[in-house]
Amino acid sequence: MELNLKNKKVLITGSTKGIGKAIAEEFSYYGSKVVLNSRDEVGLIETSKSIPYSSWVQADVTKALEAKYLVKKTIELMDNIDILICNVGSGNSAKPGEEEIRDWEEMFSVNFYSAVNVIEAARECLIKSKGVIICISSICGSNYVKGAPITYSTSKAALNYYIKLSAKLFGKFGVRINGIAPGNIIFEGSVWDKKIKENSSKVKNFLNEDVPLSRLGEPIEIAKLACFLASEVSSFATGDIWRIDGGQSF
Repeated sequence: MELNLKNKKVLITGSTKGIGKAIAEEFSYYGSKVVLNSRDEVGLIETSKSIPYSSWVQADVTKALEAKYLVKKTIELMDNIDILICNVGSGNSAKPGEEEIRDWEEMFSVNFYSAVNVIEAARECLIKSKGVIICISSICGSNYVKGAPITYSTSKAALNYYIKLSAKLFGKFGVRINGIAPGNIIFEGSVWDKKIKENSSKVKNFLNEDVPLSRLGEPIEIAKLACFLASEVSSFATGDIWRIDGGQSF
């Protein structure tokens, strides 16, 4: 299957580790030009060294002005943006029933505005390129997941609905927008990496009972789906949330 991603200009937020880094590596593999983004300058420098055709811009995309700066600098580096991947997010919040207003504010900032800020800042150049937008969401945004923070799940649900409603508006300009909703993904330093180190048998029992494929997912599996959705192969796909969770949710 030819994805025809060579020389595509790709901006990926939250791309120094985990899913974001894997997505950057996969686009680079296909010959795309990649701009990495994070708040962590050291992480950006190190990650960029390992990914061909990449450059980087440090910015906190939960802040609208910094998102505008990110887009401005990216256009200076690549002239335009063909593909925007919004990957900043976090599920680190209060336990269900223990939420305070600051928890709601933080989760919407990290999981919702981190995407909307960049998309709005990049709107004109994406329309110019008839580009593609992919937002990394979560199965928690559309399904009940035991123990998941309500603040996190609600903010991801808001992102999912934004994707669905925006698809109609962007579609008029030839711009596609989709979401990817991963289940439990493991990488070094991830929540599941820590859980396995703390109690591997408990994790194994959970996987056997709740996940039909009985395993955790890997960042590369999300990255491959992102490249597919960004390519011409999926040119009729927009406004949907693509679940990839080993069958955990339904």
